[in-house]
Order: sequence, then structure tokens, then C-alpha cells
Amino acid sequence: MKGLIIFVFFFSIHTISSQEMHNSKLNEIFTTLSDTIQGENGRWQFIINEVVFVCLTDTEHNRMRIISPVTESGNLDEDQKTLALLANFHTALDVKYAISDDVLWSVFIHPLRELTTAQVKDAVSQVYYANITFGTSYTSTDLVFPGKAKKEAKQIKKSNFKKKT
Repeated sequence: MKGLIIFVFFFSIHTISSQEMHNSKLNEIFTTLSDTIQGENGRWQFIINEVVFVCLTDTEHNRMRIISPVTESGNLDEDQKTLALLANFHTALDVKYAISDDVLWSVFIHPLRELTTAQVKDAVSQVYYANITFGTSYTSTDLVFPGKAKKEAKQIKKSNFKKKT
């Protein structure tokens, strides 16, 4: 009986403290953060400080992604691709640079239900900063994961990258 009481206690604490993210909550968050927004639950396009974002969710498979186009992949030279890969390990943190459909994207991918409001806001911020710092610091926050990223980056010649929108 004592074991059952302990189980019920811990189950109720978990149930009370857990938050399940869903499309309507994402819509509220994106509407609050963005300058403009369009779309519907599960598919949004919004703009923050002239940076375009897209969020796609798949509730059946518990997945979501927030993405922002950085530039056409044809505009990238090998140094920029290498710096983006280094950033994925050291400075992009929870977001990554990825190429799809001939576009370089700043991308955050995560299980949907497990997200908190704070994590969604942080994800939008990181996607934004990874987008605008591409070609310079390649960072999504002020935090840099330990490693030799700065030494590696210095070895790669800086190019005159111009973002195309």
C-alpha cells in the first residue's frame, strides 16, 4: 500500500508539472513574438525584424521544426560550408545550419509535446541569431561550446559573403 501511495504521489507531481505543447499554444507564442504572421495551426510563416520564419508541426509523429532561410545554397563557397559545420558543433547550439531545396536554413527541430513556452521562445531567438550571424560569427547565442572552433575558423580564410534574400 505504501508503494502505491508513493507511485500516485510522484505520478501526480509529474502530471501537474508537465506541460504539453500543442499547435494552438504555438500559434499564441508566434503571434506574440512576430511582427506579422500568416498560416494556420501546424503551418505558419512569420517575420521578426525582417527575418522570415516557417514553423511546421506533425502532431501524429510528435515533431516540430522552426526554420529560417539564410541564402541560396549556390551562393555558398566551401569555406562558408565548413564554418557552418563547425558552428553546428560549437556555436549554433540548439539550432543547426542545413541545406534543403537549394536553400541554406537555420533550423530548430524538436519533439512537439515536450516543449515548454520558454523553450519555444528560446528556439525562435536561436534560429534568428543563427540566421543573422551567418557569414560572421555563426552563433545562435553568446554561449560557445568548448573546443577549438575559433582556431579552426581562423584557419579558414574569411570570404566576402553577401546574403541574398
